[in-house]
Amino acid sequence: MGIFAYDFETTSVITPDRLFKAYAIDGDNLMPKVAPLAVESSKIIEGNGGPGTIKMITFSKGSRFKYVKNRIDEIDNANFTYGYSLIESAAFTGTLEKITYEFKLVASPEGGSILKSICEYHTKGDQEIKEEKIKSSKAKAARLFKAVEAYLLANPNVYN
Repeated sequence: MGIFAYDFETTSVITPDRLFKAYAIDGDNLMPKVAPLAVESSKIIEGNGGPGTIKMITFSKGSRFKYVKNRIDEIDNANFTYGYSLIESAAFTGTLEKITYEFKLVASPEGGSILKSICEYHTKGDQEIKEEKIKSSKAKAARLFKAVEAYLLANPNVYN
């Protein structure tokens, strides 16, 4: 098995606590609102919302894949860290075992947040992940993060 990783870092004017509540804690409800062309729904299919919980994200019609299943690996409300693994997807097609994501929000000196994220592709056998796939994943992550930020800016009284 191989592991192909990338780091992603971006900033926001939103405070870490608000971003964490929106992005990690209430992401199931928020994602269909901020990315309706991509995410149709997200629901818990096993567990209570804590580590070990399995979520199924159904993508909107016209998406390349119908759904994915994620497992929550870590939630730390005090330190604004969240980790999950994508454990089932049609995208795997014999190439991937799983994809893990970890992110941490920290306060920036300007009063907003810094998102620090690590993504690891765990491949089967000697499969490799192409650089184009990593670039595409980074771009999607940035768009989703900025969509959440835009929603919070437009709705200053939510997730306080």
